[in-house]
This record gives sequence, C-alpha cells and structure tokens, in this order.
Amino acid sequence: MGSFKGHALPGTLFLVVGVWHIWSSVVRFISNPNSFRVRVWHPVPGFNDRFKYLELYVVTIGSFIDLCIEFFYSTHLKFFVNGVLNPSHMNDFEHSGMLLMFFILGLIALLSEKTRLLPLPQEALCLIAATAFTAEGLLFFFHSTSHKGLEGYYHLLLVFLIGLCVISSIAGAICPTSFPVDLCSGIAMTLQGLWFYQTAFTLYGPMMPQGCGLKENSIVCRSVDSVVSGEFLANFQLFSLVLAVLVCLVGSYFFAASRFGVSS
Repeated sequence: MGSFKGHALPGTLFLVVGVWHIWSSVVRFISNPNSFRVRVWHPVPGFNDRFKYLELYVVTIGSFIDLCIEFFYSTHLKFFVNGVLNPSHMNDFEHSGMLLMFFILGLIALLSEKTRLLPLPQEALCLIAATAFTAEGLLFFFHSTSHKGLEGYYHLLLVFLIGLCVISSIAGAICPTSFPVDLCSGIAMTLQGLWFYQTAFTLYGPMMPQGCGLKENSIVCRSVDSVVSGEFLANFQLFSLVLAVLVCLVGSYFFAASRFGVSS
C-alpha cells in the first residue's frame, strides 16, 4: 500500500524534469533545427554556466533523498527479520532499488559531463536512462504489494506511461537527431509525473471515486460497478492530462517560435 507523499515526491521529480525537457527541446529545435540532437538532460543557460548542470543535480540529489527516505526512514532501519529481508518492508526495498537506478543515471551523467573519468555520448546515456525506466516499470508490474482492483488499474496505467519512457529513451539512441523522439521523452516523463500526482489525489486524497474507500491499507469498493466506474474515471483523468500536456506543448511551441525562432 502506498501513500500520498510516496507518490507526490517522485511525481514532483518526474514532472519538473519532464516540463524542463519539453521546453528545452522545443527551444533548441526552433533556435537551430539543422543541428538538433537528442539529449538525456538539458543545460540551464545563462548565469555564467553556474546552473548549467541543475537538471542533473535535481535528478541525482532528488533521487538520493527519496532513496534515503524509502530505505532508512520508512523501514525504521529494520532491514532483517530472522536473518532474511524484512517482509513487511519489501515495498520500501523495491522502491529503493528503483530510485537507486535514477541516482546512478544522474551520477553517471555528471561524471560524463564534468570529468574525464567516464566520457559517454548522449546515445549511451539514452540507453542508461532506458535501463532505469525499465527497472521502474518492472517494479510496478511485478510488485510485492498486490495491486488489485482500482489500485491495480491506476498502477497499470502508470506502467504504460513508464513503457513510453523506455521506448522514447531507446529511440533516442537509435535516432539521435529526431526532434519528435526527444519531445516524446519529455512528454512521457511529464505525464508520468502528473499521473503520480493523480494517483496520489485519487487513491490517497480527496478524489476517491464514489463507492470506494481506504480500508485496512487497501482500496475497497462496494461492488463491481464501483470498480468499473472508478476505472472509467481513471481513463478520463488520463485523457484529460494528455490533452492538457498537448495544449501546453502547442502553446509553448508558438511562444518559443515568437521569441527564439529564426527567419529561415
């Protein structure tokens, strides 16, 4: 069973990085379409390059903090029981493994960009990102916490969005000059972040569907009709988020074209 904070924190990280990815991708393409290349991360311009690697620091530090919360705080340091991993905290261990992958991604990217220890092209970083998203997708698909009913449906839709992140990351390595691929990666991360928030507000907040409720650390619905109604609501919520992201994308493209576009 999850929690509101447990979904809101990773949702914030994905949302912030995803929105920045979309905006940076649009600006780079509009500014110089001929030299456009797919990037796993985007530098922050200006300020004498003081904040150039801000995105990588957000990914690395943010995932590390969330990792510490899941691994140390949530488990209360009770890692083992009778010589085996504490079964009551398997959920926390799994989330820690997922966050560790994103911490490694951010750390490798920082080492690649700021040192000569691990020089890697963006295509290689794309594959490392795909590995991190794959680990995340496998976690939520083969979860030790049995996600059933409405809770399972929300997490199934999350797995689909993670799969889009995996596909777009792999495509970035195969098509390193494709603007749609780079843009799709940002859209997928943004939608994943928004869906984490939507799951938090629906299952652990004030938007619980009628006929369903939280009981003994699980989502319980009074009838099959309540479950189906909740799933229809989830479909509508996801459609609304996709539509909202696309509208914002088109608006940001027109705004960027008016500010950074070239006459040619």
